[in-house]
Amino acid sequence: MATPGFAANAYASIKGMGAGNLMRKPLASEGGAAGPDFSALISKALDATAEAGRKADVQTASVAGGRADIVNVVTAVAESEAAIETLVAVRDRVIAAYEEIMRMPV
Repeated sequence: MATPGFAANAYASIKGMGAGNLMRKPLASEGGAAGPDFSALISKALDATAEAGRKADVQTASVAGGRADIVNVVTAVAESEAAIETLVAVRDRVIAAYEEIMRMPV
């Protein structure tokens, strides 16, 4: 199970993904108003989660080869787990929002 510190770091990294650099370019018909690009936010979150998994895999291989400490593996796996849990929680909220929208009367 991930510690609160790992979860806090995962949430902070996800929060940082949505700031500034993910603003989409406005369309000409929007009159210059820019908002966050949801698909870019999700894409970046998926990439960050995959990178955490790759880091855990590299650390595991390093320990198997005797080139790394087991503490580094445990840390990388816990960070990967926290990133996956965060991504799953976001996915669940998106699905719940979609279901709520579908229940709205037209």
